[in-house]
Parts: sequence; C-alpha cells; structure tokens
Amino acid sequence: MSTSTVEPVALQYRFFAAHVVRARRVGASLIRITFGGPELVDFAGGGRDQSVSLFLPHPGQHAPVVPIEQGDDWFGAWRALPPDVRAVMRSYTIREHRPAAGEVDIDFVSHGDTGPASRWAALAGPGDRVLLLGPAVYDNRSVCFRPPDDTDVVVLAADETALPAAAGILAWLPSGTPVRAWIEVPDAADITELPTAADAEIRWIVRGSTAPGSDLLVSSIRAARLPAGTPYAWIAGEAGAVRALRRHLVGERGFDRRRVTFAGYWRRGLSEEDVRAEALAGATA
Repeated sequence: MSTSTVEPVALQYRFFAAHVVRARRVGASLIRITFGGPELVDFAGGGRDQSVSLFLPHPGQHAPVVPIEQGDDWFGAWRALPPDVRAVMRSYTIREHRPAAGEVDIDFVSHGDTGPASRWAALAGPGDRVLLLGPAVYDNRSVCFRPPDDTDVVVLAADETALPAAAGILAWLPSGTPVRAWIEVPDAADITELPTAADAEIRWIVRGSTAPGSDLLVSSIRAARLPAGTPYAWIAGEAGAVRALRRHLVGERGFDRRRVTFAGYWRRGLSEEDVRAEALAGATA
C-alpha cells in the first residue's frame, strides 16, 4: 500500500510576520526590499518563480490589518473590512531567499505615486512591518516553473514585473541547460547580470517610450530562430501579451500546450483589486 507525502493545500501556506531590513534601488525601475524576522527562518521558499501574497499597511497604520485569527476564513474576514482599513494585498515573486538569515528579497516596480504598493515601497524604511502569506513546505503550488524531465531547451519570456521570477529560474536551472530568454524592461539601466549555471542566451528588450504591455516580446520571439529539441516555455508579464505569446508558441511554433506555463502578472488598465474583484464575481456567478 502506498502513502502520499503531499501536504493538503491549506497546510502548504502560513502567515509570516516580517519587517523591512533595508531598501535600495536596482536599476532605473525596481526597488529591492529585504524583509527579515524570526518567523522567516521557517519560510520554505521553493525557488524558481516562488510567489507570495504580501500585505502592506495604509499610511498612518503601524502594521497591516489582516484578521488572521479567523483561521481558514481570514480572506472573507479581510474582505469584509473597509478598503481603507484592511491591508493592501499584492502578489509578488521572491527575488532571493536566504534561509539561514531569515531574509527574503522582493523587487517592486517603481510606478511613482500611481498605486499603494509603489507608494509604500518608495517610502519603506527599516522596521516597517508587513505580513507575508507564503509557503510552509518547499514543494508548493505557487512554484509554477516545472519543466518535464525530457526538456532539452527552455524558453523564457518576461517583462520587468516577471524579471525577479526569471532571475530565480535562471539561478535554479542545472548546469548546461540550454536556455533562450527574452526580457523586456523600461530602461537600459534595468539590464543586469543574471547569475546562472545554465547555457543561457538572454536578449534584453528596452521598451523606452513604448507603452507597457505592447507586442514587443511577441514580435521579438516571432522573429527569432529557436533551437530544435523538446522545449518547455515559461511566460509571464502583462496578461494580454502573455496570451498572445502563448498562442504564437502553440499555434505557430507547434509547442505542446502542456509544456507552456504562462502567468498574467498584471493587466493593462486594471489594478490588482480590479482583477481580484473580477475573478470573485466570475466565481460566484
């Protein structure tokens, strides 16, 4: 008789209290914030594109307001709070995880004063308190980059919002893995070294004055020659561009759709609250 070692989904995640250790600008468009705290020693980051939910306080609050004492129903209790009271919730991928130090790095795209997370990151300083809802087990569902064993070439496509995840993937890949990667960034100053043991060819696409969420990534990959082999693709960024790129890879390049992992990290014209509200409305319709 066989037994399963897979943890139930509810046991894969927990809340971690954390605080800002330091903040620094990375390139022209990103702010890297290091979070620390005793609870983060137990943070079980799975590497690659590990994602978390980050809860931030509103201006004037000393800590984010999340009714975690409600247990599994914390989300409903959080949603029931007034919007100007309940913590700002945003999804991010981990840029780097240092378990022994109890630290994680998260990169925020700097949008100036256009959103609550961007405003918070611009003013964040040591000691500022946050909550992370993250993994309590290493092999958790919020790690999406999972190439099949027979993969012999990896294709990556990302904009700046997915750059931390792409960096995590490149750092995780085994030595010699053939990789073709396209990364779109707003400014040439955002181009950075991405350490990897993989055999990676990385093309940086500088968007400049072109609007975010354009077809730059799709056009660049459509014009490229890809190596022969059994590919696995990971695509993340603006939802519309991600869908277009997936259609290209599956419909025009002949990729097996089961070997294309795709994630819309944001949608042009919508805030994360708008996207969540739309998803909730669809789920209850």
